[in-house]
Amino acid sequence: MTTHLSHRPGDETGQARAVAADRLTVFVDAVIAIALTLLALDLPIPTGDTTGAMLSSVGEHGKEYLAFVLSFAVIAAHWRAHHEIFRYVGSLSSRLTSLTLAWLFMQVLMPFATRVITAAGAFPPRFSLYAIAQVLASATFALIIREIRREHLYRTGVPPRELAQSLVRSICLAAVFGISVPVSFLTTNTGAYLCWLAAPVVLAVARRVQDRAVR
Repeated sequence: MTTHLSHRPGDETGQARAVAADRLTVFVDAVIAIALTLLALDLPIPTGDTTGAMLSSVGEHGKEYLAFVLSFAVIAAHWRAHHEIFRYVGSLSSRLTSLTLAWLFMQVLMPFATRVITAAGAFPPRFSLYAIAQVLASATFALIIREIRREHLYRTGVPPRELAQSLVRSICLAAVFGISVPVSFLTTNTGAYLCWLAAPVVLAVARRVQDRAVR
């Protein structure tokens, strides 16, 4: 007795879409890993014949090391947000793929922006390049979430709550970094960086307001 197994076209299409979404996620992970590696390759190597000279060299390059830590944390935060959202994505659209590539472009730009912000020269333009890269990355990710919700590309029948939370977070980050650009031209260097330090406070307030709205 021979048993014939029938395959539903809809099931095969759904599996193909899921595989495509997984492949995009793997590609994103690889690009992020490269961006993080490029950050480390640009770090200056301390020099000196004695321990004191080595420590002095480290101090001279302190801003480069701090910029590395900052950029590593920023890229890692972007990747984590992407990871939290794309675990719910079950299929792709051409627009979602294009937006993801645009978002990845901003991540790959980060090592260059990190070198620029620590270089010599006028502070506002150097600071603004870094900040604008963050604005575009956050705004693009907000568009990614909007596309996922609009085209119902998530796996479940109901949009996960994380989509709305991540959308608000992306908009807030874009606003904070956007405000820091004119501040860098109008105030001191410290004032511009203080805008970035305000980001956790803004995100906490936005999260609290959103939780109250849900209740």
